[in-house]
Amino acid sequence: MTDGKRRKGLMAASALLGGVLVLTACSSGDSDGATPSGIKKSQEQADEAAAKKTSEADIKIAPKDGSDNASINNAAKVTVSKGTLTDVTMKTADGTAVAGQISADKKSWKPTAQLQRATTYKIAAAAKDSDGRAAHENAQFTTVSPANSFIGNFTPEDGSTVGVGMPVSINFDKAITNKSDVQSHITVTSSSGQEVVGHWFNSQRLDFRPEDYWQGGSTVTMKLDLDGVEGANGVTGVQQKTVSFKIGRNQVSTVDAKTKTMTVTRDGKTIKTIPISAGSPENKTYQGQMVISEKFKETRMNGASVGFTDDDGKGEYDIKDVPHAMRLSNSGTFIHGNYWGAKSIFGSANTSHGCVGLADAKGANDSSTPGAWFYDNSMIGDVVVVKNTGDKTVAPDNGLNGWNLSWADWKAGSAS
Repeated sequence: MTDGKRRKGLMAASALLGGVLVLTACSSGDSDGATPSGIKKSQEQADEAAAKKTSEADIKIAPKDGSDNASINNAAKVTVSKGTLTDVTMKTADGTAVAGQISADKKSWKPTAQLQRATTYKIAAAAKDSDGRAAHENAQFTTVSPANSFIGNFTPEDGSTVGVGMPVSINFDKAITNKSDVQSHITVTSSSGQEVVGHWFNSQRLDFRPEDYWQGGSTVTMKLDLDGVEGANGVTGVQQKTVSFKIGRNQVSTVDAKTKTMTVTRDGKTIKTIPISAGSPENKTYQGQMVISEKFKETRMNGASVGFTDDDGKGEYDIKDVPHAMRLSNSGTFIHGNYWGAKSIFGSANTSHGCVGLADAKGANDSSTPGAWFYDNSMIGDVVVVKNTGDKTVAPDNGLNGWNLSWADWKAGSAS
Protein backbone atom coordinates (compact mmCIF):
# COMPACT_ATOMS: atom_id res chain seq x y z
CA MET A 1 0.00 0.00 0.00
CA THR A 2 1.37 3.28 -0.97
CA ASP A 3 1.85 6.08 1.55
CA GLY A 4 -1.02 8.05 0.07
CA LYS A 5 -3.47 5.20 0.31
CA ARG A 6 -2.33 4.47 3.91
CA ARG A 7 -3.00 8.08 4.96
CA LYS A 8 -6.52 8.05 3.44
CA GLY A 9 -7.34 4.79 5.25
CA LEU A 10 -6.26 6.18 8.61
CA MET A 11 -8.27 9.32 8.09
CA ALA A 12 -11.42 7.34 7.30
CA ALA A 13 -10.94 5.12 10.35
CA SER A 14 -10.37 8.14 12.51
CA ALA A 15 -13.53 9.83 11.27
CA LEU A 16 -15.55 6.68 11.86
CA LEU A 17 -14.19 6.29 15.38
CA GLY A 18 -14.87 9.98 16.09
CA GLY A 19 -18.46 9.54 14.99
CA VAL A 20 -18.89 6.61 17.27
CA LEU A 21 -17.49 8.61 20.17
CA VAL A 22 -19.84 11.52 19.54
CA LEU A 23 -22.87 9.29 19.28
CA THR A 24 -21.90 7.51 22.48
CA ALA A 25 -21.61 10.81 24.37
CA CYS A 26 -25.03 12.09 23.18
CA SER A 27 -26.91 8.91 24.09
CA SER A 28 -25.64 8.60 27.68
CA GLY A 29 -28.09 9.15 30.71
CA ASP A 30 -31.90 8.67 30.81
CA SER A 31 -33.45 8.42 27.47
CA ASP A 32 -36.51 10.59 28.55
CA GLY A 33 -34.46 13.73 29.38
CA ALA A 34 -34.88 13.54 33.24
CA THR A 35 -32.19 14.77 35.70
CA PRO A 36 -29.50 12.23 36.24
CA SER A 37 -29.93 10.26 39.45
CA GLY A 38 -26.74 11.61 40.98
CA ILE A 39 -27.72 15.23 40.42
CA LYS A 40 -31.30 14.58 41.61
CA LYS A 41 -30.08 13.10 44.86
CA SER A 42 -27.82 16.07 45.49
CA GLN A 43 -30.77 18.46 45.05
CA GLU A 44 -32.93 16.53 47.53
CA GLN A 45 -30.18 16.67 50.10
CA ALA A 46 -29.85 20.43 49.63
CA ASP A 47 -33.61 20.90 50.06
CA GLU A 48 -33.60 18.82 53.22
CA ALA A 49 -30.76 20.83 54.67
CA ALA A 50 -32.56 24.11 53.90
CA ALA A 51 -35.72 22.82 55.56
CA LYS A 52 -33.79 21.99 58.69
CA LYS A 53 -32.62 25.59 58.87
CA THR A 54 -36.20 27.02 58.79
CA SER A 55 -37.87 27.63 62.18
CA GLU A 56 -41.09 25.78 62.96
CA ALA A 57 -42.29 28.67 65.18
CA ASP A 58 -45.43 30.18 63.65
CA ILE A 59 -46.14 33.80 64.73
CA LYS A 60 -49.60 35.33 64.31
CA ILE A 61 -50.42 39.04 64.80
CA ALA A 62 -53.99 40.28 65.12
CA PRO A 63 -55.33 42.21 63.37
CA LYS A 64 -53.75 41.28 60.07
CA ASP A 65 -51.26 43.55 58.39
CA GLY A 66 -52.86 46.59 56.77
CA SER A 67 -56.08 46.53 58.80
CA ASP A 68 -57.95 49.71 59.64
CA ASN A 69 -60.81 50.33 62.08
CA ALA A 70 -59.01 48.03 64.52
CA SER A 71 -60.22 47.69 68.11
CA ILE A 72 -58.51 49.78 70.76
CA ASN A 73 -59.09 46.97 73.27
CA ASN A 74 -58.32 43.72 71.47
CA ALA A 75 -55.89 44.66 68.70
CA ALA A 76 -52.13 44.08 68.83
CA LYS A 77 -52.33 40.52 70.09
CA VAL A 78 -49.32 38.39 69.23
CA THR A 79 -49.33 34.59 69.56
CA VAL A 80 -46.95 31.81 68.58
CA SER A 81 -47.37 28.08 68.02
CA LYS A 82 -44.57 25.50 67.90
CA GLY A 83 -42.28 27.92 69.64
CA THR A 84 -41.89 30.71 72.18
CA LEU A 85 -41.74 34.48 71.81
CA THR A 86 -38.37 36.08 72.41
CA ASP A 87 -39.08 39.73 71.67
CA VAL A 88 -42.03 41.94 70.68
CA THR A 89 -41.85 45.67 70.03
CA MET A 90 -44.74 47.96 69.26
CA LYS A 91 -44.53 51.59 68.18
CA THR A 92 -46.78 54.26 66.81
CA ALA A 93 -46.11 55.53 63.32
CA ASP A 94 -44.09 58.42 64.78
CA GLY A 95 -41.87 56.05 66.76
CA THR A 96 -43.42 56.27 70.23
CA ALA A 97 -42.95 52.97 72.04
CA VAL A 98 -45.98 51.11 73.39
CA ALA A 99 -45.49 49.04 76.54
CA GLY A 100 -46.52 45.41 76.47
CA GLN A 101 -45.87 42.10 78.18
CA ILE A 102 -45.06 38.56 77.09
CA SER A 103 -47.10 35.94 78.94
CA ALA A 104 -45.48 33.63 81.47
CA ASP A 105 -45.53 30.71 79.03
CA LYS A 106 -44.07 32.97 76.30
CA LYS A 107 -46.87 32.00 73.96
CA SER A 108 -48.54 35.41 73.68
CA TRP A 109 -48.01 39.17 74.03
CA LYS A 110 -50.35 42.12 74.42
CA PRO A 111 -50.05 45.83 75.22
CA THR A 112 -50.44 46.81 78.87
CA ALA A 113 -52.62 49.87 78.17
CA GLN A 114 -55.58 50.66 75.97
CA LEU A 115 -54.68 51.85 72.50
CA GLN A 116 -55.58 55.26 71.11
CA ARG A 117 -58.16 55.83 68.42
CA ALA A 118 -57.13 56.87 64.89
CA THR A 119 -53.55 55.78 65.46
CA THR A 120 -51.26 53.67 63.28
CA TYR A 121 -49.20 51.04 65.10
CA LYS A 122 -46.31 48.86 63.98
CA ILE A 123 -45.42 45.51 65.57
CA ALA A 124 -42.25 43.45 65.16
CA ALA A 125 -42.21 40.01 66.76
CA ALA A 126 -39.49 37.38 67.11
CA ALA A 127 -39.72 33.77 68.29
CA LYS A 128 -37.73 30.55 68.30
CA ASP A 129 -38.66 26.90 67.99
CA SER A 130 -37.48 23.99 70.15
CA ASP A 131 -34.24 23.80 68.16
CA GLY A 132 -33.51 27.47 68.74
CA ARG A 133 -34.22 28.50 65.15
CA ALA A 134 -35.52 32.07 64.84
CA ALA A 135 -38.74 33.29 63.22
CA HIS A 136 -39.89 36.87 62.63
CA GLU A 137 -43.19 38.58 61.79
CA ASN A 138 -44.21 42.20 61.23
CA ALA A 139 -47.56 43.97 60.93
CA GLN A 140 -49.01 47.45 60.74
CA PHE A 141 -52.60 48.49 61.46
CA THR A 142 -54.67 51.57 62.26
CA THR A 143 -57.25 51.78 65.03
CA VAL A 144 -60.81 52.95 64.57
CA SER A 145 -61.25 56.70 64.19
CA PRO A 146 -63.43 58.92 66.42
CA ALA A 147 -65.63 59.58 63.39
CA ASN A 148 -66.36 55.85 63.08
CA SER A 149 -66.75 55.03 66.77
CA PHE A 150 -68.78 56.05 69.81
CA ILE A 151 -68.19 56.14 73.55
CA GLY A 152 -70.51 56.52 76.51
CA ASN A 153 -69.65 58.93 79.30
CA PHE A 154 -71.19 57.51 82.45
CA THR A 155 -71.91 58.34 86.05
CA PRO A 156 -71.32 57.39 88.85
CA GLU A 157 -67.60 56.73 88.86
CA ASP A 158 -66.04 53.36 89.45
CA GLY A 159 -65.39 52.74 93.14
CA SER A 160 -67.56 55.61 94.37
CA THR A 161 -70.15 55.54 97.14
CA VAL A 162 -73.44 57.24 96.30
CA GLY A 163 -76.94 57.74 97.62
CA VAL A 164 -79.89 55.45 97.02
CA GLY A 165 -81.33 57.61 94.25
CA MET A 166 -78.29 57.53 91.98
CA PRO A 167 -79.12 56.06 88.55
CA VAL A 168 -76.55 54.76 86.13
CA SER A 169 -76.63 57.45 83.45
CA ILE A 170 -74.79 57.02 80.13
CA ASN A 171 -74.45 59.85 77.62
CA PHE A 172 -73.16 58.72 74.21
CA ASP A 173 -71.10 61.08 72.10
CA LYS A 174 -73.05 60.13 68.96
CA ALA A 175 -76.68 59.41 68.19
CA ILE A 176 -77.52 55.72 68.61
CA THR A 177 -79.94 54.22 66.09
CA ASN A 178 -79.36 50.55 66.96
CA LYS A 179 -80.59 51.02 70.51
CA SER A 180 -81.48 47.38 71.05
CA ASP A 181 -78.01 46.12 70.09
CA VAL A 182 -76.28 48.70 72.22
CA GLN A 183 -78.48 48.15 75.28
CA SER A 184 -78.09 44.37 75.00
CA HIS A 185 -74.34 44.83 75.45
CA ILE A 186 -74.73 46.81 78.68
CA THR A 187 -75.70 45.06 81.90
CA VAL A 188 -76.37 46.65 85.27
CA THR A 189 -76.91 44.41 88.28
CA SER A 190 -77.23 44.88 92.03
CA SER A 191 -76.06 42.64 94.84
CA SER A 192 -79.52 43.23 96.32
CA GLY A 193 -81.11 41.25 93.50
CA GLN A 194 -83.30 44.18 92.44
CA GLU A 195 -84.44 44.16 88.83
CA VAL A 196 -82.64 46.90 86.90
CA VAL A 197 -84.03 48.27 83.62
CA GLY A 198 -82.65 50.71 81.08
CA HIS A 199 -84.60 53.69 79.71
CA TRP A 200 -83.71 55.77 76.64
CA PHE A 201 -84.50 59.46 77.07
CA ASN A 202 -83.28 60.22 73.56
CA SER A 203 -80.83 58.85 71.00
CA GLN A 204 -77.82 59.69 73.17
CA ARG A 205 -78.88 59.12 76.78
CA LEU A 206 -79.57 55.77 78.44
CA ASP A 207 -80.24 55.52 82.20
CA PHE A 208 -80.64 52.42 84.40
CA ARG A 209 -82.53 52.13 87.72
CA PRO A 210 -84.59 49.67 89.74
CA GLU A 211 -88.29 50.15 90.48
CA ASP A 212 -87.59 51.58 93.92
CA TYR A 213 -84.48 53.27 95.28
CA TRP A 214 -81.37 51.10 95.54
CA GLN A 215 -81.05 49.18 98.78
CA GLY A 216 -78.63 50.82 101.18
CA GLY A 217 -75.33 48.98 101.49
CA SER A 218 -75.68 47.14 98.18
CA THR A 219 -73.16 47.08 95.35
CA VAL A 220 -74.09 47.92 91.76
CA THR A 221 -72.03 46.62 88.83
CA MET A 222 -72.15 47.82 85.24
CA LYS A 223 -70.52 45.92 82.38
CA LEU A 224 -69.90 47.68 79.08
CA ASP A 225 -69.24 45.19 76.28
CA LEU A 226 -69.52 47.65 73.42
CA ASP A 227 -66.29 46.98 71.56
CA GLY A 228 -67.24 46.42 67.91
CA VAL A 229 -70.99 46.86 68.51
CA GLU A 230 -72.60 48.91 65.76
CA GLY A 231 -74.45 51.85 67.30
CA ALA A 232 -75.32 53.45 63.98
CA ASN A 233 -74.41 52.88 60.35
CA GLY A 234 -70.62 52.77 60.16
CA VAL A 235 -70.19 53.69 63.83
CA THR A 236 -69.04 51.07 66.34
CA GLY A 237 -68.40 51.06 70.06
CA VAL A 238 -64.94 50.91 71.61
CA GLN A 239 -65.57 50.44 75.34
CA GLN A 240 -64.94 47.19 77.14
CA LYS A 241 -64.91 47.60 80.90
CA THR A 242 -66.59 46.76 84.18
CA VAL A 243 -67.29 49.34 86.89
CA SER A 244 -68.95 49.07 90.28
CA PHE A 245 -70.08 51.44 92.98
CA LYS A 246 -71.43 51.18 96.50
CA ILE A 247 -74.80 52.42 97.73
CA GLY A 248 -74.48 54.24 101.03
CA ARG A 249 -77.09 54.76 103.75
CA ASN A 250 -80.66 55.49 102.71
CA GLN A 251 -81.15 59.26 103.06
CA VAL A 252 -84.20 61.02 101.66
CA SER A 253 -84.97 64.67 102.46
CA THR A 254 -88.45 66.08 101.92
CA VAL A 255 -88.90 69.81 101.26
CA ASP A 256 -92.41 71.12 101.97
CA ALA A 257 -92.80 74.57 100.44
CA LYS A 258 -96.08 75.04 102.31
CA THR A 259 -94.66 74.48 105.79
CA LYS A 260 -91.26 75.84 104.67
CA THR A 261 -89.37 73.01 106.29
CA MET A 262 -87.18 70.13 105.17
CA THR A 263 -87.33 66.80 106.97
CA VAL A 264 -84.23 64.63 106.65
CA THR A 265 -84.71 60.89 107.13
CA ARG A 266 -81.93 58.31 107.23
CA ASP A 267 -82.69 54.62 107.05
CA GLY A 268 -86.31 55.45 107.76
CA LYS A 269 -85.71 57.62 110.84
CA THR A 270 -86.00 61.41 111.00
CA ILE A 271 -82.63 62.85 111.97
CA LYS A 272 -83.22 66.58 111.44
CA THR A 273 -85.84 69.17 110.50
CA ILE A 274 -84.48 72.33 108.87
CA PRO A 275 -86.28 75.63 108.12
CA ILE A 276 -86.05 76.52 104.41
CA SER A 277 -87.05 79.18 101.92
CA ALA A 278 -88.24 77.85 98.55
CA GLY A 279 -89.12 79.65 95.33
CA SER A 280 -91.29 82.73 95.54
CA PRO A 281 -94.83 82.71 94.09
CA GLU A 282 -93.36 84.32 90.97
CA ASN A 283 -90.46 81.86 90.72
CA LYS A 284 -91.79 78.58 92.02
CA THR A 285 -89.56 75.59 92.68
CA TYR A 286 -90.06 72.42 90.63
CA GLN A 287 -91.80 69.60 92.44
CA GLY A 288 -90.89 65.95 92.41
CA GLN A 289 -88.11 63.55 93.30
CA MET A 290 -84.72 65.06 92.60
CA VAL A 291 -81.25 63.58 92.95
CA ILE A 292 -78.18 65.48 94.08
CA SER A 293 -75.84 65.32 91.08
CA GLU A 294 -73.09 67.78 92.08
CA LYS A 295 -71.74 69.40 95.25
CA PHE A 296 -69.87 72.72 95.52
CA LYS A 297 -68.61 74.21 98.78
CA GLU A 298 -68.91 77.56 97.02
CA THR A 299 -70.07 78.46 93.54
CA ARG A 300 -71.26 81.37 91.45
CA MET A 301 -74.93 81.71 90.59
CA ASN A 302 -75.86 84.07 87.80
CA GLY A 303 -79.52 84.67 86.99
CA ALA A 304 -78.71 85.47 83.38
CA SER A 305 -77.42 81.92 82.87
CA VAL A 306 -80.88 80.52 83.61
CA GLY A 307 -82.88 83.17 81.79
CA PHE A 308 -83.52 85.83 84.47
CA THR A 309 -83.08 89.45 83.39
CA ASP A 310 -84.08 92.83 84.79
CA ASP A 311 -86.44 93.24 81.85
CA ASP A 312 -88.56 90.18 82.60
CA GLY A 313 -89.65 91.41 86.00
CA LYS A 314 -88.09 88.44 87.78
CA GLY A 315 -84.87 90.24 88.58
CA GLU A 316 -81.33 89.45 87.55
CA TYR A 317 -78.81 88.33 90.17
CA ASP A 318 -75.14 87.43 90.30
CA ILE A 319 -73.75 85.93 93.52
CA LYS A 320 -70.16 84.79 93.21
CA ASP A 321 -69.84 82.87 96.49
CA VAL A 322 -73.00 80.87 97.11
CA PRO A 323 -72.12 78.47 99.97
CA HIS A 324 -72.81 74.74 100.18
CA ALA A 325 -74.58 74.37 96.83
CA MET A 326 -75.90 71.04 95.58
CA ARG A 327 -77.40 70.63 92.12
CA LEU A 328 -80.89 69.13 91.74
CA SER A 329 -81.54 69.78 88.04
CA ASN A 330 -79.61 70.65 84.90
CA SER A 331 -81.74 73.73 84.42
CA GLY A 332 -80.42 75.41 87.57
CA THR A 333 -82.35 74.10 90.55
CA PHE A 334 -80.09 73.87 93.62
CA ILE A 335 -80.45 73.37 97.33
CA HIS A 336 -77.89 75.72 98.86
CA GLY A 337 -76.87 77.94 101.72
CA ASN A 338 -78.05 81.56 101.83
CA TYR A 339 -76.15 84.24 103.77
CA TRP A 340 -77.67 87.33 102.13
CA GLY A 341 -81.27 86.79 103.14
CA ALA A 342 -82.67 87.84 106.52
CA LYS A 343 -82.62 84.99 109.02
CA SER A 344 -86.33 85.51 109.57
CA ILE A 345 -87.29 84.23 106.09
CA PHE A 346 -86.22 80.66 106.74
CA GLY A 347 -89.24 78.72 107.85
CA SER A 348 -91.58 81.65 107.21
CA ALA A 349 -91.33 82.91 103.59
CA ASN A 350 -90.51 81.58 100.13
CA THR A 351 -88.31 84.19 98.50
CA SER A 352 -85.87 82.49 96.10
CA HIS A 353 -85.69 82.43 92.30
CA GLY A 354 -86.58 78.72 92.33
CA CYS A 355 -83.89 77.14 94.49
CA VAL A 356 -84.26 75.79 98.01
CA GLY A 357 -82.33 77.97 100.47
CA LEU A 358 -80.99 77.19 103.94
CA ALA A 359 -79.53 79.66 106.43
CA ASP A 360 -75.75 79.86 106.05
CA ALA A 361 -72.70 82.08 106.55
CA LYS A 362 -70.58 83.92 104.00
CA GLY A 363 -67.39 82.00 103.26
CA ALA A 364 -68.91 78.56 103.89
CA ASN A 365 -66.74 78.04 106.96
CA ASP A 366 -69.30 78.06 109.77
CA SER A 367 -70.13 74.39 110.45
CA SER A 368 -72.93 75.34 112.85
CA THR A 369 -75.25 76.64 110.10
CA PRO A 370 -78.08 74.54 108.60
CA GLY A 371 -76.55 74.95 105.14
CA ALA A 372 -73.21 73.54 106.29
CA TRP A 373 -74.85 70.68 108.21
CA PHE A 374 -76.92 69.54 105.25
CA TYR A 375 -73.94 69.78 102.89
CA ASP A 376 -71.72 67.76 105.23
CA ASN A 377 -74.39 65.12 105.70
CA SER A 378 -75.34 64.70 102.04
CA MET A 379 -73.73 62.76 99.21
CA ILE A 380 -74.09 62.56 95.44
CA GLY A 381 -77.13 60.40 94.73
CA ASP A 382 -79.17 61.40 97.79
CA VAL A 383 -82.83 62.12 97.09
CA VAL A 384 -84.52 65.45 97.77
CA VAL A 385 -88.30 65.34 97.38
CA VAL A 386 -89.93 68.73 96.84
CA LYS A 387 -93.68 69.19 97.27
CA ASN A 388 -96.43 71.81 97.67
CA THR A 389 -94.73 74.46 95.53
CA GLY A 390 -97.57 74.86 93.07
CA ASP A 391 -95.21 74.31 90.14
CA LYS A 392 -95.00 71.42 87.68
CA THR A 393 -93.03 68.23 88.30
CA VAL A 394 -89.43 68.37 87.14
CA ALA A 395 -88.87 66.59 83.81
CA PRO A 396 -87.37 63.10 84.29
CA ASP A 397 -84.41 63.92 82.04
CA ASN A 398 -83.73 67.30 83.69
CA GLY A 399 -80.87 66.05 85.82
CA LEU A 400 -80.84 62.55 87.28
CA ASN A 401 -84.55 62.64 87.98
CA GLY A 402 -85.95 59.58 86.25
CA TRP A 403 -87.70 58.57 89.48
CA ASN A 404 -90.54 60.85 88.41
CA LEU A 405 -91.56 58.27 85.81
CA SER A 406 -93.78 55.38 86.87
CA TRP A 407 -92.21 51.93 86.65
CA ALA A 408 -94.44 51.09 83.69
CA ASP A 409 -93.41 54.24 81.83
CA TRP A 410 -89.77 53.63 82.68
CA LYS A 411 -89.84 50.09 81.30
CA ALA A 412 -91.65 51.31 78.19
CA GLY A 413 -88.52 53.30 77.33
CA SER A 414 -86.33 50.19 77.26
CA ALA A 415 -85.05 48.86 73.92
CA SER A 416 -84.37 45.35 75.19
